[in-house]
Amino acid sequence: MDTINQNRQVKVIQNLLRFTYGLVPVIAGLDKFTNLLVDWKIYLNPNLSGMLPMGPVVFMYIVGVIEIAAGILTLAKPRIGGYVVMAWLILIALNLISMGAYFDIAVRDLVMSIGAFSLAQLSALVDESKEPHYAKNLAHNV
Repeated sequence: MDTINQNRQVKVIQNLLRFTYGLVPVIAGLDKFTNLLVDWKIYLNPNLSGMLPMGPVVFMYIVGVIEIAAGILTLAKPRIGGYVVMAWLILIALNLISMGAYFDIAVRDLVMSIGAFSLAQLSALVDESKEPHYAKNLAHNV
């Protein structure tokens, strides 16, 4: 396979991951305000909930805003956003594991974090390939 076709395939894969890890957090974040998919408070560790300076509903609104921001960042800058979404998914999984419940969702989120990491890594390669030839040579000579 020639380089042009390989680059095109890599870009397709990167965009698929970018839209997945960009749109899903935005949708989940928006749902924190409507609870159409699920009552998100059930996923909040009761021990953590008791330590919060606000109620669980307000906390979920804050979580929603963070998720929306992470999704938008991933859509705009997947090289950075992928790492942010990866970390966020790991934190969610740790919260669920600490509850001793929802292990299936925790495992799913950990697997999804690997996909977000893959997006960040792939985006770094795509960004690197966009550098002008002289910039690559300059970087090697420094």
